[in-house]
Amino acid sequence: MGKTLTEKILGEHAGHDVAPDDFIVARVDWAYVQDGTGPLAVRQMAELGVEKPARPDRCILFIDHASPSPRRELSNDHLTLRRFARRTGALLSDVGEGVCHVLATEDFISPGELAVGADSHSCTGGALGAFTTGMGSTDIAVAFAFAKTWLRVPQAWKVIVRGQFPKGVYAKDLMLHLIGTIGTEGANYKALEFAGETVAAMPMDDRLTCANIVVECGAKAGVFPSDAITQQFLEARGRGGRFRPLAADPDAAYENTLEFDVSRLEPTLSCPHQPDNTKTVGELADVAVDQVLIGTCTNGRLSDFHIAASILRGRRVHPNVRLLLTPGSRRILKQGIGDGTFAALVEAGATMTAPGCGACVGVHDGILGDGEVCVSTQNRNFEGRMGNPKGLIYLASPAVAAATAIEGKIADPRKYL
Repeated sequence: MGKTLTEKILGEHAGHDVAPDDFIVARVDWAYVQDGTGPLAVRQMAELGVEKPARPDRCILFIDHASPSPRRELSNDHLTLRRFARRTGALLSDVGEGVCHVLATEDFISPGELAVGADSHSCTGGALGAFTTGMGSTDIAVAFAFAKTWLRVPQAWKVIVRGQFPKGVYAKDLMLHLIGTIGTEGANYKALEFAGETVAAMPMDDRLTCANIVVECGAKAGVFPSDAITQQFLEARGRGGRFRPLAADPDAAYENTLEFDVSRLEPTLSCPHQPDNTKTVGELADVAVDQVLIGTCTNGRLSDFHIAASILRGRRVHPNVRLLLTPGSRRILKQGIGDGTFAALVEAGATMTAPGCGACVGVHDGILGDGEVCVSTQNRNFEGRMGNPKGLIYLASPAVAAATAIEGKIADPRKYL
C-alpha cells in the first residue's frame, strides 16, 4: 500500500513508518511564535528549566499581531521576545517585517519539512509540500527546547479540484465554498491533501491561500504536492537548493475523498459569525459596508493587490467606506510600491497600514465600531474577531472586497473585470 504525503513527511521525521492515528515523537525543522503567543512560550521554557533552544537558528519570534504596538502592555511583550532572541540566538522578525505565516513561507519552510507554530494558521506552509500545523504555546516551548514534538498522525483526506476558475472567481472562493460545504468542524484533525488538474496548475499564491484557511474546517494541516511551481517559488527567493519533489503515492489510502469543480463556482462570502455561513455574492447584494480590509496572511500577497488594483484603478472608493490595505510582508510592500500597485490603490482612496496582521486580529489599525460591517480578505469572522463583538465581518476574495469598496455595499466583481 502506498503512502499519503502526510505519512511520508511525518514518517521521515519520526524515523520510522507511520500510520494514521499513531502517536509519534517527531523531529521539528522549524518552530515559531508570534507576539500574542510568544511570551507564554518563553515563560514555559523557563519553567522547563531550559535556558536556550536546542536549535536557536530554527526558532523564530515574529512580532506581527500588534505591529507596531498600540499600548505599553504589548510593547513589554515585544521586549520579552527581543531579549529572548538576543540572549539565545533565536531568530527575530521585528515590527514591519510582516505576518509570521507569510514570512515563514517566503524565507524558511521548504518541501518535506515539519514546522509547528503557536498560531492556528501555521498550516499555511503546507502549500510548499511540508507538514505544518498550529499548536499551543506550551507545545511550542517544548519544540523550542528539544527540537521535537509529539502528535497523533492525522487521517488524510484527498481533495480533488477540477475545472477552470471562471472570471472573478478565485482560490478564496473555492475554500469558502469547501468550508461551507463540510462545516467548521467537518474535517476535525484531518490532513487535507490537495490534488487534481486545477491544483497542478495553481499558482503558489493560491496554494498558500488554500493551505492557510484549512483550519477553518477543523483540519490539522493542508498539504500540496511539491512540484515545478514549488521549485519556481523557492528559486525566486534564493532557496532553489531546498527544493525536492514530493507527492502522495498513486495507491495511497485516504479516509475520505472530496471533489470540487471550480468552473461551477461563483464569488462566495462567509457571513457573520462563522466561516461556514456561506452565501454567493448575488444573495448579499444589498448589504451596506463601512470598512473593507485587503491583506492578512490569507490574501495579503502581491497577486491579491494586483487583483484589487485591476478593479480599483481609475475608480474611487465609496465615500461611506474605509478601505485598508495591509501587505503580508515588507517584501510585498516594496514590490507593490515598485510596480505602482499601491500608488493606484491609494489614489483610489485606500489607506496603507504596516505589514503585519493589522485589523484582522482586532488590537489596532481598524477596530470596528458598534454595528459596523466589514468585508475582509482574512480567514476568520468570529464574533469580536476585529476587536468589537458588535461588529459584523464578511469574508471574501480580494476581488469582491475591491468591488465592494467601490459600491459601498457587497458587490459582484465580475462586472469590473
